[in-house]
Amino acid sequence: MAGWNANDIPRQDGRTAVVTGANSGLGLVTARELARHGARVILACRSEARGKQAEAQIASQVPDAQVEFRPLDLADLASVREFAASYPYGSLDLLINNAGLMALPYAQTADGFEMQFGVNHLGHFALTGLLLPKLLDTPGARVVSLSSFMHARSNVDLSDLNSERRYGRWTAYSRSKTANLLFVHELARRLAAAGSQVVAAAAHPGYSDTNLQTASARLEGKKAAEKITAIGNRIFAQSAETGALPTLYAATAPNVRPDSFTGPRLLGWRGAPVESWRLKYSRDDRTGEGLWAASEQLTGVVYEGLKP
Repeated sequence: MAGWNANDIPRQDGRTAVVTGANSGLGLVTARELARHGARVILACRSEARGKQAEAQIASQVPDAQVEFRPLDLADLASVREFAASYPYGSLDLLINNAGLMALPYAQTADGFEMQFGVNHLGHFALTGLLLPKLLDTPGARVVSLSSFMHARSNVDLSDLNSERRYGRWTAYSRSKTANLLFVHELARRLAAAGSQVVAAAAHPGYSDTNLQTASARLEGKKAAEKITAIGNRIFAQSAETGALPTLYAATAPNVRPDSFTGPRLLGWRGAPVESWRLKYSRDDRTGEGLWAASEQLTGVVYEGLKP
């Protein structure tokens, strides 16, 4: 794994990938590099304008790229169901659960869930479950979910998953990132119990320069805060190109282990991908089972064929 970079990605010819949030930042880089190495890539994005723009940008950078935009709003379970129902191919080799929100003012999804928990966890939980038959039927398939070193700030609270008692934007974000790790842990456990060879793994980008950090200030109209954050990104953060490497490693490198967590080398902050540290509660079986049961109840999506 030492010094691993995008040039080390194996050829992906004949493989199909879905990348959520592929219109910018880490998702755009991930989609472009998978396409550069031969994969057919579906750009699953909420905004048609930005999704089409990303499609054109990748095509200009990778002339032989097989990329296509398809609408997906993870804050609306009806959109998630429509995306899965209209998936046009017989196989699915890579599902990259990349899209996410960070530290936003309190808001709710179309289905009434707290926005960060709803998009970062529940939307991807539902999407993965609905696409599971395709994944199970595809040899060598992988599911890669993006978490964060910020998971260390807070475990999930199974008694208040939607932050109804009290909302703190950073606590809610951290809990959603812990939920991502618990989801991967429980999914990997259930896949193994079912005898499936599908690999469920997690990754995180460290501190990378994307619009994730500036979105909250922009939504609140805090132009000074947005500018300061953008300057901080340029000084301290690594590029989105480097930040996407842990995801690309987890998605394509040989011998990636189920329930592994890949992140940047230097203190989980920046650098080439390595096995990342994670807190013990992100692998707790009881919490993972409880979150899974709650997620099935909230989304109405049951993972057929994967028993507890």
